[in-house]
Amino acid sequence: QRVRIAPPPVPVVQPEDALPHLHCPSLEHFRDNYLIPQKPVVLEGIIDHWPCMKKWSVDYFCQVAGCRTVPVELGTRYTDDEWSQKLMTVSDFINQYIVNENGVGYLAQHQLFDQIPELKEDISVPDYCCLGEGEEDDITINAWFGPEGTISPLHQDPQQNFLAQVFGRKYIRLYSPQDSENLYPHESQILHNTSQVDVEDPDLVKFPSFRKAASQSCILMPGQVLFIPVKYWHYVRSLDTSFSVSFWWS
Repeated sequence: QRVRIAPPPVPVVQPEDALPHLHCPSLEHFRDNYLIPQKPVVLEGIIDHWPCMKKWSVDYFCQVAGCRTVPVELGTRYTDDEWSQKLMTVSDFINQYIVNENGVGYLAQHQLFDQIPELKEDISVPDYCCLGEGEEDDITINAWFGPEGTISPLHQDPQQNFLAQVFGRKYIRLYSPQDSENLYPHESQILHNTSQVDVEDPDLVKFPSFRKAASQSCILMPGQVLFIPVKYWHYVRSLDTSFSVSFWWS
């Protein structure tokens, strides 16, 4: 008999820490108020027309992609010693980690849409990406699919990011790059973009300056898109079986 550890409660986002939400801002409004000043924001109403919002489900992925082989991350977070990666079929991944909840497996940061073009037809690149420097071909589109309880430790990325939530909810905490010294990045070159602090259970004896760092949070709901500016630190925990699509652009 497998004992399932109860997941931590859904975090409460205090109003003073909540990210702003905007419904379908114009390109100019987004550019002037969020992109140029590099401020995060939750966008609403911009992916409601995507076919994936009605079509995609765990069963649908079994049908469309079940026999395809994908890399799966095993373990709660990539900074854990026992973390590993394994190649498996989508249907094996779904059976083991989503249906039967045998531990935590995460199909993370995978270019699934290049592998299965049929799925790419169900999404589109957000119009706001046209404000970037690069061509549309330079945008990296990744899939993030996993059970409740997957965690991306606090880290930063070198590009602008739109994180679009298709199904399930994600708790996300953001910190400005100006707070980097209070976030204790790992010393090693390979993990220098990742904080040593467990955001939801910080060791303030070991990392005393972390309490000085100011954060903003949201619970990203299906149909919402979070703009994460370049180098903005972000921590992500899934609250349900979840599918997200990220767009990295410059």
